[in-house]
Amino acid sequence: MNICFDTFGCRLNRAEALEDEARSLAKGHHVVSSHAEADLIVIRGCSVTARAQHDCEKLVAHLRENYPGKRVFITGCLPNAKKLDISSLARSGKDLPGTVPVPKRTARAYLKVQDGCSMGCTFCIVPKFRGDPVSVPFGEVMDKAKRFIDAGYHEIVVTGCNLMLYSSEGRRLPELVAALASLSPDCRVRLGSVEPGPLAMEVVRSMAENANVCRFLHLSVQSGSDRILAAMRRPYSAKDVDAVAAEAVNLMPLIGLGCDLIAGFPDETETDFRLTKGLLVRHSFSNVHAFPFSERPGTLAAAMIQSKIPKDIRRSRAKELGAMGEEARRRFARRFVGRDVEVVIENNVPLAGWTGEYIWLEAPRTFGRSMRKETVRFKVRTAHRGMLYGEPIANGR
Repeated sequence: MNICFDTFGCRLNRAEALEDEARSLAKGHHVVSSHAEADLIVIRGCSVTARAQHDCEKLVAHLRENYPGKRVFITGCLPNAKKLDISSLARSGKDLPGTVPVPKRTARAYLKVQDGCSMGCTFCIVPKFRGDPVSVPFGEVMDKAKRFIDAGYHEIVVTGCNLMLYSSEGRRLPELVAALASLSPDCRVRLGSVEPGPLAMEVVRSMAENANVCRFLHLSVQSGSDRILAAMRRPYSAKDVDAVAAEAVNLMPLIGLGCDLIAGFPDETETDFRLTKGLLVRHSFSNVHAFPFSERPGTLAAAMIQSKIPKDIRRSRAKELGAMGEEARRRFARRFVGRDVEVVIENNVPLAGWTGEYIWLEAPRTFGRSMRKETVRFKVRTAHRGMLYGEPIANGR
């Protein structure tokens, strides 16, 4: 059977889709990229914003109109989504002897360790689809990570709906990070988003103690104003963000910092907005995801109609935050000129991939064989628009 997967949204959705692809391949089915060639089309949707949900539903409508005879299955974070069970959907195909369900199409492995959230943030609809927090058992996480390493992966991306809620067999996220890093010095570990707070400080220290944990920390910040954070029902303050970011840089001076920001949340004043900008100035976040506030139906924030910020102001604030992040990214990239960096290769033409600090690097030449998934050391020659350009170091892989 030919199965086509279309995936929207976050790393967690991507991890789940890749796991489904791996199970399909292990059962002897074929994963195709063309809707026309597929017998079954699986849409893993996203409803984090109204726009995201609209895009998913638009694709579903397109498929049903243009391919009325094909089976379309909806899963992920969408209304009427169902849990995907490859065994029952395929109706045929048994596990092939000796197969290991790991993804084939990606250069980096995505490891889901947790699902669900109980935080109740006023802008977020995800718990409605994901439910209460559930952690993948520690032993199962380690087994999957070992399979990825045995399959030749040199980077494992740890994902979850809210990684800070991971808890299994007495291990929390800091202990899980250390355990994953101990599996192989030749496989690096990259973390998804982390919420600021005391536990995040422990995560930072665990990162610093393990050299093969990527020097990149993405904080789910949302705002630099305590007043707005309280309205969002976020479980931390701006001082918590300051403390975690400062500790990360203190322990790992060349660490890359990322953050998510919402611009124009209801009742956000110019003073609140300046506080958020000040956060970016203080810590030079090099990877900024800034979004204008979106009224997600079904959330408490969507009902705050008396304090709504005009959409043009939301967009302009998000654009300003994004521009600040882009400039910080360029400054951060320039710090690596003349240095050696380690890259997990994603593309062979041109030779390119991500550094541990989450900066894209390209080389001016290619090789006769595919080096995808391999770890290669580069000497950085130049930096341009937040990207690095360099040469592979002889015997450096």
